[in-house]
Amino acid sequence: MNAHAKPLASPLEGRWDITVDVAGKASPSWLEVSHSGTRTLVGRFVSVSGSARPISEVHFKDGKFNFSIPPQWEKGEGDFSVEGTLDGDKISGTLTTPEGKKHSWTGVRAPALRRATAPAWDKPVKLTEGNTIKGWHAAGTNQWTIKDGVLKSEKSGANLITDEKYDDFKLHVEFRIPKGSNSGVYLRGRYEVQVTDGKGLEPAVDQLGAVYGFLTPSEMVAKEPGEWQSFDVTLIGRMITLDVNGQRVITNQEIPGITGGALDSHEGEPGPLYIQGDHGAVEYRNIVITPAK
Repeated sequence: MNAHAKPLASPLEGRWDITVDVAGKASPSWLEVSHSGTRTLVGRFVSVSGSARPISEVHFKDGKFNFSIPPQWEKGEGDFSVEGTLDGDKISGTLTTPEGKKHSWTGVRAPALRRATAPAWDKPVKLTEGNTIKGWHAAGTNQWTIKDGVLKSEKSGANLITDEKYDDFKLHVEFRIPKGSNSGVYLRGRYEVQVTDGKGLEPAVDQLGAVYGFLTPSEMVAKEPGEWQSFDVTLIGRMITLDVNGQRVITNQEIPGITGGALDSHEGEPGPLYIQGDHGAVEYRNIVITPAK
């Protein structure tokens, strides 16, 4: 081996938690950079909405980097482009949307979230009871109602967020959606587990039981629309285990980063649960969380 050969690893490689300034609002984003072969840097990028998108090449030289990706949800004719500068364990720069809007952003290395010991579990807490919504707040004008412990959103509207924040936990959730509707359960407000009308579909990163854009369930176990279904989640650090309708579909897999629609990108901090109410009608009941001590 040539003694003067450069190491394959680039200082830009790794995962980055990003905060974008969108008209004065802090909006979360995420970047992962890795190498393909000996010279090319590739990656994945999560914008403030949508799923993780592949980056065919990240150009990096003298501490500067840039990449572009086709639009996903954004309007406009151009690509989504990002320019940045690496400074130790921080990055910063600007992104340009397909509409031509420019936003500044900053980023830090994402924490590994590896736990040294297994958690001890506290007492379960029921988050849906009675006829009054308690312990939740709406992100906007509230269209949610509750009756006999069943939370209901009859139409697209605000998301519902817990007042409390959680670190590691076990979670039981039951849900029901009509045909063609869509919702999701955000763990720590950052990682969406998809709720979709998935009966008869193949498993996919945007269908029932997926961690949106990242993890595909091993099988599709959806019931018919209009039937009650369930999630049982264990989240320890980044590692998730998920049962859908009593069947194991994700076994201790790592969630790489935040998913589109996350509340923030501060992955090292506790975060709330939130349930998506802005994609269609949905009902939830028997939401029980068992936090780690």
